[in-house]
Amino acid sequence: MRQFVLLLGLYLLAMPLWADSGQQRAEAAGRGLVGTPAPPLVLTTIDGKTIDLGQLYGKKAVYLKFWATWCVPCREQMPHFEKTYEQAGPELAVIAIDVGFEDSVAQVRKYRREVGLKMPIVFDHDGRLGEAFRLRVTPQHVVIGRDGRIAYVGHQTNAALEAALAAARRAPVAPAGVVATAPASGGAGVDRLPALAISTLDGQVFRTGAPAPAQPTVLVFLSPWCESYLADSRPEYAEACRRMREQVTALAATPGVHWLGIASGLWTDRDDLEGWRRKHRIPVPLALDADGALFRRFGVMHVPTVLLADGQGRIVRRLEGRADLAAALRSLPGAGTRR
Repeated sequence: MRQFVLLLGLYLLAMPLWADSGQQRAEAAGRGLVGTPAPPLVLTTIDGKTIDLGQLYGKKAVYLKFWATWCVPCREQMPHFEKTYEQAGPELAVIAIDVGFEDSVAQVRKYRREVGLKMPIVFDHDGRLGEAFRLRVTPQHVVIGRDGRIAYVGHQTNAALEAALAAARRAPVAPAGVVATAPASGGAGVDRLPALAISTLDGQVFRTGAPAPAQPTVLVFLSPWCESYLADSRPEYAEACRRMREQVTALAATPGVHWLGIASGLWTDRDDLEGWRRKHRIPVPLALDADGALFRRFGVMHVPTVLLADGQGRIVRRLEGRADLAAALRSLPGAGTRR
């Protein structure tokens, strides 16, 4: 019993630290956004309805909440979010955006039924909405004033969020000409490695495409927290992440293969990634995809995802979830060949 009480106490003490970390990450993401025109994106809800944000700017304040069904603080905050939607009135549009990462529309629909959510829900299939609003944590709140400018970015449901919502409702209408540019869509369907120069944790440059080395390349898309955080809410995903990490570690010495692990920037910074590498003694070079550009470039929304390319840069295999990397590597032309 004493051990249980001690563990419970440690958990409760850690909760504010986790919340503080999330708020700090969200605020850091928002530093370059607050005060700028919000992008005039056209959203489609999971029910097929269209929401044109550009048509709302200048007329209503907008409250976007990025969340996921596996995210514990998202679930804890959902009653507040639903209440805000129900009490929004004509001055505020409230929209839930599932981040799409390690989630599915089916899981979102199931959660909506269980909880009885009524607000419009959008599923970020390709990550472009997260890109537009510099998604770094879940949940991440984005408040846009009636003037069409981003007024607040945060993580917690606290007095600062309430003040931002109140101020956004009172903001004057948008002055003429305040229009942002919508970001380009991501690169799902890529069949060849583009010419990229990716900085690794060690300060080296990992190159793909010309003039990269003409040898097989394996890109492993990952999240350092997948094994631990998703162990309870998505155990099958956590197990797939563990298995792939172990396979990469065992196969990293395969001759003739150009390896790179690419970590999602969601809930991860350089220190997090470095700690994960030390803990598990990861033998391949690692890069942090802080803004999600590489995940979007290759259309990756689930981890682990592994892309295997031949010596000419053609992507010949794409593995997701519980996959046999060893078998795929054996079939990759040039892998296992010493140079």
